[in-house]
Amino acid sequence: MSGTGTETGTAPARVVVIGAGIAGLAAAHRLLQRGARVTVLEAGDRVGGKLLPGEIAGVRVDLGAESLLARRPEAVGLAREAGLEDRLQPPATAGASIWTRGALRPMPKGHVMGVPGTASAVAGVISDEGLERIEREGALPRTEVGDDVAIGAYVAERLGREVVDRLVEPLLGGVYAGDAYRISMRSAVPQLFEAARRHDSLTEAVRSLQAGSAATPPSGPVFMGIEGGVGRLPLAVADAVRARGGEILTGTPVTELRREAGDTGETWRIVAGDRAWHADAVVVATPAPAAAALLAAASPGAAAELRQIEYASMALITLAYRRADAAALPAGSGFLVPPVDGRTIKAATFASHKWGWIADEDPDVVVVRTSVGRYGETEILGREDAELVELSRHDLREATGLDAAPLQTRVTRWSDGLPQYPVGHRARVARVREHVAELPGLAVCGAAYDGVGVPACIASAYAAVDQLGGDLRAVQQLTAHPVQSLHGGAGE
Repeated sequence: MSGTGTETGTAPARVVVIGAGIAGLAAAHRLLQRGARVTVLEAGDRVGGKLLPGEIAGVRVDLGAESLLARRPEAVGLAREAGLEDRLQPPATAGASIWTRGALRPMPKGHVMGVPGTASAVAGVISDEGLERIEREGALPRTEVGDDVAIGAYVAERLGREVVDRLVEPLLGGVYAGDAYRISMRSAVPQLFEAARRHDSLTEAVRSLQAGSAATPPSGPVFMGIEGGVGRLPLAVADAVRARGGEILTGTPVTELRREAGDTGETWRIVAGDRAWHADAVVVATPAPAAAALLAAASPGAAAELRQIEYASMALITLAYRRADAAALPAGSGFLVPPVDGRTIKAATFASHKWGWIADEDPDVVVVRTSVGRYGETEILGREDAELVELSRHDLREATGLDAAPLQTRVTRWSDGLPQYPVGHRARVARVREHVAELPGLAVCGAAYDGVGVPACIASAYAAVDQLGGDLRAVQQLTAHPVQSLHGGAGE
């Protein structure tokens, strides 16, 4: 694409960013650093997208995403640029469990997104029969992964369904709320995909990744939080955007986006209600359905591809307890729940254990979060808030013995909140960007493309800004190698 900037590192003079989630705000922040005049248009009544700060029983909490992958530089870097460096905190505890086969069991070490390098690594979670199946994997003939493969189907063929159902599925479900038997290994676990292409044995591929990580161990924590909640990040970035002269308008849904001829050549016309803006460039930083609607006229090809991206809905149930009533909670940061076990919740986070700042705000309050909803599940999300609370309390009681009445509860619903990355997703993203590249001064970014985590969304935004300046390298790199959302290395 021929950008409207004159050289790498520059930006068009006037840019409209559509969408004020973390991707749109990061794009606006980077554009302002490069000297552009920026207006951000957000359809909703607030900024931040899936990052949402809140409060329960007088304690600040996150009602959306709660942590940042720190092994990627983008999220912690943006937090520092936005003045939050002193607020960054690693988890106070990282020991998680998995609730399966009727008991809380320690989350195994030595795996890549639930895929073990040895059978012994998953002993205690996987049955003896399943462990024997893993031991035999090295003798199996090679399974070709081709251009892409569903991680669940591939792992089940190599190691048996039990590894998928009790480890891969709950771990991936925590990231995508998806179905492991549909999720693209190339998009969701790209390092494992590349290793599987190089090795005849899957366990050998995992061990090769682990050996690489051991040779160059990462410094610092895997994840990072922010005192007061990760939901503070978009608010701080929005403040930084305004401080640099950027304009952010909420409650401003864009209804028209098209190219039109002007006195100085073609520009973009952006219409929201009875207002119109003209810009040299536009960054579309909305979820795929909204992006498809916006691009329907300007880029029918991109819009058609974007319409094919599916989403999963979920709900977070936040419960606050008196500390004296929550003594039954075990140590650790929480637990995951395999769908095969037939429970309602898919995960629980002991937020007051995990984040020291929550415990510090009120030592007498303990906060627990549960989540419900996966791809294809609609019935559970149609239930009333009170019923979701009771279902969560039931599962917490079964898993941990916690049977006290909470001080306060909050239910936060994320309808169509998480894009799904099925087999072929990377190729679809490449086609979207090919269509977009045909239009000067247009770029797209967000969770629908290169990874659903916060660092991935920010990396996508920075690549979009580079693209507008005529530098396609970051976009090409992200399209070829999506950002692994849960682990930055070879697993924990």
